[in-house]
Amino acid sequence: MSKSQAKQREAPSVMESQQPIVNDFTLVVATVNGSGSQTSNLALVRAFFRMGIPVSGKNLFPSNIQGLPTWYTIRVNAKGHTANKLKSDLLVAMNMATFREDLDKLQQGGVCFYDDRLAEPADRPDVVFYPMPIRDLVKEVDPPKQLRDYVSNMAYVGLLAELLEIDIEEIRSSLDTHFGGRERSVALNMKMIDLAASWARENLPKRDPYRVERMPKDEDLLLVDGNTAAALGAIYGGVTVASWYPITPASSLAENLEYYLPHLRSDPETGKATYAVIQAEDELAAIGMAVGAGWVGARAMTSTSGPGISLMSEFAGLAFFAEIPIVVWDVQRMGPSTGLPTRTSQGDVLPVRFLSHGDTRFTMLIPGAPHECFEFGWRAFDLAERFQTPVFVLSDLDLGMNQWVSRPFQYPEEDMDRGKVLTAEELEELGDYSRYRDVDGDGIAPRTIPGTNHPLAAFFTRGTGHDERAVYSEKAEDWDANIERLWRKLENARKLLPAPVLQQMDDAEVGIIAFGSTDPAIVEARQYLSDEGLATDYLRIRAIPFSDSVRDFIQGHQIVYVIEMNTDGQMHKLLQLEWPALATKLVSLTKNNGVPLDTDWTIEAVRNAEDQRHEG
Repeated sequence: MSKSQAKQREAPSVMESQQPIVNDFTLVVATVNGSGSQTSNLALVRAFFRMGIPVSGKNLFPSNIQGLPTWYTIRVNAKGHTANKLKSDLLVAMNMATFREDLDKLQQGGVCFYDDRLAEPADRPDVVFYPMPIRDLVKEVDPPKQLRDYVSNMAYVGLLAELLEIDIEEIRSSLDTHFGGRERSVALNMKMIDLAASWARENLPKRDPYRVERMPKDEDLLLVDGNTAAALGAIYGGVTVASWYPITPASSLAENLEYYLPHLRSDPETGKATYAVIQAEDELAAIGMAVGAGWVGARAMTSTSGPGISLMSEFAGLAFFAEIPIVVWDVQRMGPSTGLPTRTSQGDVLPVRFLSHGDTRFTMLIPGAPHECFEFGWRAFDLAERFQTPVFVLSDLDLGMNQWVSRPFQYPEEDMDRGKVLTAEELEELGDYSRYRDVDGDGIAPRTIPGTNHPLAAFFTRGTGHDERAVYSEKAEDWDANIERLWRKLENARKLLPAPVLQQMDDAEVGIIAFGSTDPAIVEARQYLSDEGLATDYLRIRAIPFSDSVRDFIQGHQIVYVIEMNTDGQMHKLLQLEWPALATKLVSLTKNNGVPLDTDWTIEAVRNAEDQRHEG
């Protein structure tokens, strides 16, 4: 009998009296970076998804290549709640360096699967421990030496499959997807999974209440990350030029463009590409290329994160003042400076809104789910060209890089909105043309595309002061007229930007405003708070400048908590700046530690704020 077997059979059955807990747990896999565990974790997430169970997968990884601690959190919940939670129910402990820390974050009555090279702690009698004989299983499978670390991770997949009753065929199907149908790779990994499951069946009596069972599956749902969705949305929105420089967590957006564009955007007759994706030498060059491409009529974009946004400031100001349409995706991460490159945040709201020097106010879209990343991927081009301005789309690492269950992507039914673009025929009919003349009062002056074959089409694009004919001018009246027109244009944009999403409860006096990837935590927290007797209304902002409905929401509540993942309460400050008369109704609640917002913190933060309000 092995030590693992003896230890297991002597362990007390602390969970025997509990009822089964089905499709409701948080599982944390604690490993080290570069060990290949991502393949194992994705196989589990995909298997749950294919069994019809609502699931999310969040990777907390270091910013080095190999060797530092990594945690992968899988949330399974039959009601569809997939936000982070402070404590885990199940732990797979594969990292000796963090074993104690990981165990401390395990719920009372939780379950720990551990590499049997680790010593089982004696101070957690409330926990069910299952040893995993990783080394013995690897020896029996005998994979190629260079693949041992990767294949060893499949041992915990096999044990979990057996003890949680995960459909082993769904795991096989998930691996087939991951390896692109390469049967030898699938077979090698399945050999370990089958062996580990068999070992668990023979040696690990079930002593915990957790298991999964198949649910009716909505075949329209997708399992996808936001960066992939954004890339596909941009493609369906007609992206022509994408210039970028590698940066975590935005790189995979451009990489997905490079992957999907050859399949979707090649000329059917010649087979040649109808697009250009360019890796620039730095972020300045990346946005400079996008501005140049946008100027000549291409649908142009770049993608970056906070440090890149800082470098793009001057070119963004040029595009704003010269009125050149481009799209910039900012997949936010922790700052300032290099900060925590592989941690999530919402710290670019204020910097992007007023990016560049002088009076600039940038239009911003803020998706809260992958289907909105897809939608805003194409809609951002329409808005940029309609209003002849840079449009920034603010995602974040959690939404961009992690796995989300998503609604199906809706193909845009309306035609592309290229805005006011004059043809040679229209110029001939007009008989006169001034690039920056507002002809109908909406602040948007018609543009021409370079190369338009008409003598009136040419104009001088400049970032300096100019009159309506694009002629250099330092006259105060010309400057005032131009800025007033720009402001009028941006004010009109409010009506066409994506509207906020409103969720209401009966007789709610308390409001919550949030945005982006915090949505799942807030949706779940509101249900718990309602069960305790606190009804709340919830408004999720999806665009800046704000619509009038945001003002109406604030006015309609006694107090409004603005919840966000940054330290300064940046959205809170923008709202106060927009409507100073309503500032006292707004209370900032912030969390900014690089980890996706969790339900538990949200509940506690609102509770404490309400206690303070009523005590005051």
